[in-house]
Amino acid sequence: MYYPSNIESKIDFSVIREELQRRCASPLGREQVDAMRMETDFETVQRLLSLTDQMRLAQADPMLSFPRGDINDVRECVARIRVEGLFLDEAELDDLRHTLAFAVELEQFFAGLDEKKYPLLKELGGLGSLGVLGNLVKEIDRILDRYGRLADNASPELHRIRREIANQQGAVGRALASILRQAKADGFVDADAAPTLREGRLVIPVSPGFKRKIGGIVHDESATGKTVYIEPQQVVDANNHIRELEGAERRERIRILQAVTDQLRPQTEQILASQRMLAQVDFLSAKVSLANTLHAIRPELVNEPMLEWSEARHPVLWLHYTPQGKTVVPLSIRLHADKNHVLVISGANAGGKSVCLKTVALLQYMLQCGLLVPVAEQSRAGLFHQLMIDIGDEQSIQDELSTYSSHLRNMRTFLRQADDHTLVLIDEMGTGTEPLIGGAIAEAILRELVNRHVFGVITTHYTNLKHFAEITPGVVNGAMLYDRGAMKPLFQLSIGQAGSSFAIEIARQIGLGEEIIQYATDLVGEQHIDYDKQLQDIARDKRYWENKRQAIRQKEKVLEERMAQYEEQLKGVKQQKKMILEEAREQAAELLQQSNATIERTIREIKEAKADKEKTKVARAKVEALKEQVGVPQRLKDFKDLKILKNTVPAAPSSTTSIVRQRTLSFSRTLDLRGMRADEALERLIAYMDDAMMVGAGEVTILHGTGTGALKQLTRDYLSSLNHQRRKRGMSTLDFGDGDVNHGGAGLTVIQL
Repeated sequence: MYYPSNIESKIDFSVIREELQRRCASPLGREQVDAMRMETDFETVQRLLSLTDQMRLAQADPMLSFPRGDINDVRECVARIRVEGLFLDEAELDDLRHTLAFAVELEQFFAGLDEKKYPLLKELGGLGSLGVLGNLVKEIDRILDRYGRLADNASPELHRIRREIANQQGAVGRALASILRQAKADGFVDADAAPTLREGRLVIPVSPGFKRKIGGIVHDESATGKTVYIEPQQVVDANNHIRELEGAERRERIRILQAVTDQLRPQTEQILASQRMLAQVDFLSAKVSLANTLHAIRPELVNEPMLEWSEARHPVLWLHYTPQGKTVVPLSIRLHADKNHVLVISGANAGGKSVCLKTVALLQYMLQCGLLVPVAEQSRAGLFHQLMIDIGDEQSIQDELSTYSSHLRNMRTFLRQADDHTLVLIDEMGTGTEPLIGGAIAEAILRELVNRHVFGVITTHYTNLKHFAEITPGVVNGAMLYDRGAMKPLFQLSIGQAGSSFAIEIARQIGLGEEIIQYATDLVGEQHIDYDKQLQDIARDKRYWENKRQAIRQKEKVLEERMAQYEEQLKGVKQQKKMILEEAREQAAELLQQSNATIERTIREIKEAKADKEKTKVARAKVEALKEQVGVPQRLKDFKDLKILKNTVPAAPSSTTSIVRQRTLSFSRTLDLRGMRADEALERLIAYMDDAMMVGAGEVTILHGTGTGALKQLTRDYLSSLNHQRRKRGMSTLDFGDGDVNHGGAGLTVIQL
């Protein structure tokens, strides 16, 4: 239930209806738009939103190729089909053909969808009439050509008749051409005269003075009387025969159309079912089109009264501003039964209070009509059984109602009918009468609504209502922010504080005399002015700290992203180190195995040589070379000391030693990042610090320059994160700071490893 009856025009939903009407492709869809109403049943609204969202996903999926086609309203044709003896003409059959063909294509498309992802679309297309409608389309295709005319081969008889007509017309044409040439030669007709058609018969235009020179029947004359149209006697019989053939053609045409109509007649219910499906598709496509324009989504729907809009935008303002390149300031609002369920918004005139109110009303109404709404993904929404508004001036001369009386009449309705499933929206509560008593009555009404746990958004300038919201559980203040320096509204809603009306400041800005302003201040009292100024200061301070918090959040987000990046890079380095050590161990084990085999073979050769000096010398040389290779620390003095090496691993694999040696030789103690992009500089810095730690550099210098300070900040952020990781691992941290003032100062970062 909604109140009052003209609520749609009050909240601009009528504009949304017009947009949907414009986006429909047929009267069928437009009728669906007209029938759209606010629903209060949770399952119904859930289904409407899900169906719209599934259509949006299906049309946006490039892998699905959503079909497009004509949607014609053929219900009147179907009504005629049902009457025996009536039949459809070619144009009506052509409309029906295109409509049924599109219905068949849609049903095939819906049948092929994934049931888990598109269950409601599959249900929408489940007519079970593919075979029946497909056969009807084939039958109509058989008798109509691509231009919607009865084809020559619609029946053998029609083909014969039309062929004979063509032959007869050709003969008549040739005869007339011959007669005309002779008449021109004789000077009876003009040189540029040509055969023309009168009453379905081919005739020759002749001057009245020569009509007796050409024998035949006069069928007509021009308006001036200077030309008569004669059918020569030579072609009269042929023309008569053509007229007879044309009559036969008409009879055969009617017979064919009646036969096709007879085939359609038993399937009228299936045809009407396809019309209902097409109406739904047209309506859903219009809703999807509007949702795409508004960047609207389907928020999470909960089965209880509540509001949790995040970054909600007024749809009508969006439609109006976006083509002009303007933006709509979003608002966020939360109303919960167990928390704050009434919001009292205050602030300067023209600051956006009424827009906030209408945004809430319009989005809730749209949602409960099954329309997607322009809010952020994290938004949630509940349902209200009643939506009541008091917006604008309802004064009536006929009903002898003043503005204030009309407001009170609305309040009376609210108090009689509103409950804990009602959303009440009141603009400028209490205005229209003497402020003191008007404010008191408004507070009393608001108190009663709060006691009934009604949900509401209320705008006001009254200080007593702001105070009531401050001290009453379940009610919260909201302020429309205002830039006091620039003296212009920001159109931003801030929850948790009351807003100032900025009456004194606005009066001073427009040039009202200072004496008048001072006099007004004295009348109201400094205490009231101070209270208003305090509200302004609170709003200013809150805005300042909100901006600060936002900046900190952004920096924390950047830092977290960088930390995650460094963690990932460190993980890669550890993995690489592990792989290198594993490879080194495998190389060492292989080398050890080869060494043992060599030693065993050498001992065997020495024993077999039996002290042969030359062979012993060769064997000794092999052992010395082996010692050099595996890094044996002590010199073997005699072959008696020669033993097979066991469980011995070289102190450092040759490949790793080679890498360290190579990096040490090429390492520079200064890294120049100037002129680099941030991502390139960070990559170079990470690699450089890895090399610096590997080669054991004591002190290094990063040259980043001063400039905008971005490279310096990037360097310091990275070093801070590196120290954070080292502290977590129980390692000592790095010292770093600006360079010597005489050698670059703030343009350098010197690091002690």
